[in-house]
Amino acid sequence: MKEFELKYGCNPNQKPAKILMHDGSDLPIEILSGRPGYINFLDAFNAWQLVKELKDILGLPAVTSFKHVSPTSAAVGIPLSDKLKKACFVDDIEGLDASPLACAYARARGTDRMCSFSDWVALSDVCDAVTATMIKREVSDGIIAPGYTDEALEILKTKRKGNYNIVKIDPSYVPDPVERKQVFGITFEQGRNNFRIDRDLLGNIVTANKDLTDEAARDLIVALITLKYTQSNSVCYAVDGQAIGVGAGQQSRIHCTRLAGSKADTWFLRQSDKVLNLPFKPTLGRPDRDNVIDGYINQNEEDVCADGNWQKYFTEQPYPFTKEEQAAYLATIDGVALGSDAFFPFSDNIERAKRSGVKYIAEPGGSIRDDLVIDCADKYGMVMAFTGMRLFHH
Repeated sequence: MKEFELKYGCNPNQKPAKILMHDGSDLPIEILSGRPGYINFLDAFNAWQLVKELKDILGLPAVTSFKHVSPTSAAVGIPLSDKLKKACFVDDIEGLDASPLACAYARARGTDRMCSFSDWVALSDVCDAVTATMIKREVSDGIIAPGYTDEALEILKTKRKGNYNIVKIDPSYVPDPVERKQVFGITFEQGRNNFRIDRDLLGNIVTANKDLTDEAARDLIVALITLKYTQSNSVCYAVDGQAIGVGAGQQSRIHCTRLAGSKADTWFLRQSDKVLNLPFKPTLGRPDRDNVIDGYINQNEEDVCADGNWQKYFTEQPYPFTKEEQAAYLATIDGVALGSDAFFPFSDNIERAKRSGVKYIAEPGGSIRDDLVIDCADKYGMVMAFTGMRLFHH
């Protein structure tokens, strides 16, 4: 297939639209079902790079959930605890522990369920039936993977009345080293970002504490590779082989850190007994449950515990999750990794990171206030590596 005609571009008025190879060669994909759109493909090709890179570096199956050209999360295939299974709504999945790919999907899709609503999924490995079974019951726009077992493909083709977007990509495809795009009729050209993110990048530890464990290094790599394909400015919290909070596309670094930190806090609080034991009505759908949990934790627009509201969601009235209770729970969290796509200009980022249990940090360094940032990290006994490499993505 030399080119693929799209229904429209970013918006319905942007026609005509298509994807094609600059050199006239065949596209490295097959469309097995559906008709993906312009933004679908932007998500798919960015997401595929992310999971391919995670798999190449860490040697584990990897999955990411993308929305509007940034990842909501990314994860590698590590088994889930019973509490995490319940928090991710996958405690009923048979064979989950036996499929590292399915574990990676459960983590990536379960991290930020609000933002993953109607996502695009990328898998580093051939999609198996267990993974497909989980994808089938979530609201999702499409999937890209290097292949699908017959059973997995049959399961996925039942989504959206047979119109679910399923893309197969050639895993051996290597893009041109120079990439181009147009803005206002002007062509931009740059070398593709082939920078390798691995354990060696974390060698310049600038804090007094230099005890970087293998698990922490893995989590920092997950965070940094996630940031490499996230709209800048961006910050990412990670733990246990998954990104748990992504703050994307903010003009201020501290706003990235706050946004990602609030997402990480929500992820931790969702695993508390108070949230896991909420008495949901059995008829409540999965997306509605996501919204109610977010409201219960973050106390947003609707007080879901109030009279007149709780009856819509619960079989009995739950007690509110007070800010004091939440703070006490989060105070027990430690060992979280944090990556930043550019240097921290002020120590306030470290102060905010500490509130979400951060102990390990990787950032480029190079600020005129690096000494203050290091001093703040030392105050909390953190381990911080200066990578010397900016990871802006636009």
